[in-house]
Amino acid sequence: MLSPGSRYHGLEDTLMVDGQTIAYLRRRLLPRPDTLTAISVHVVGQAERLDRTAAQELGDPELFWRIADANLASDLSALVEPGRRLRITLPDNLGGSGG
Repeated sequence: MLSPGSRYHGLEDTLMVDGQTIAYLRRRLLPRPDTLTAISVHVVGQAERLDRTAAQELGDPELFWRIADANLASDLSALVEPGRRLRITLPDNLGGSGG
């Protein structure tokens, strides 16, 4: 069971049977950042951490992955470069047409 804040919450679980039964979650497809509804922009300060930014902007440090999704980041260290402007967005399932 996954918490509602998990990036995997709501994904279907399934079984693979190939000599043995293995339970797993289906693949999570990343949303296109341009389809996410922006709610603010955060300018990264010196020595900032992504979990702290998520806590400040989204109210939960474990939602750092939403910031990564909104900014198309595969390397999280790129998201904490001082001066970088981070899009803060609604979750994928609450989005509109982006912007």
